[in-house]
Amino acid sequence: MSDAVDAVTAQWNRERPDIDVWPMGIVGRLSRLSILFERELKEFFARHELERFEFDVLATLRRSGAPYELTAGALLKAAMVTSGAITNRIDRMEARGLVERVRDGGDRRSVRIRLTPRGLEIVDGLVGPHVDNEARLLAALGPAERDQLAGLLRVLLESMGDTSLA
Repeated sequence: MSDAVDAVTAQWNRERPDIDVWPMGIVGRLSRLSILFERELKEFFARHELERFEFDVLATLRRSGAPYELTAGALLKAAMVTSGAITNRIDRMEARGLVERVRDGGDRRSVRIRLTPRGLEIVDGLVGPHVDNEARLLAALGPAERDQLAGLLRVLLESMGDTSLA
């Protein structure tokens, strides 16, 4: 059994046998999987009239617990995007009635982003089907393989400093 990355590494091994291209086998597969997963998730969310980033914001707010609100800065760190991008996303989601901006009572300069009742209903209705869809994408792996892969990916993320949402 072989995949597209095997073809790439075989070409490099033929053209540059002096270089051990083993890292391409891992990074290339992670990159290709990322693109394939992104495509699948985009199609899934489109069927539910959402952009993936919208679900990510809704889910981040929902899992924060009642009252389902965070500062824009906390959302920014969780989303790993620029401040301009998060502002744009919040603007779009606010216009759709999914989130609202709420002034912080303790600090009038601070604004919190809160799920609206509609946003809460949407995320609660979609999180189960979303997890089922992700399980479908990973169906080729058995339970032991899933655990092993999750552990190995965790090691890589920790080695790159991705250890918290804060």
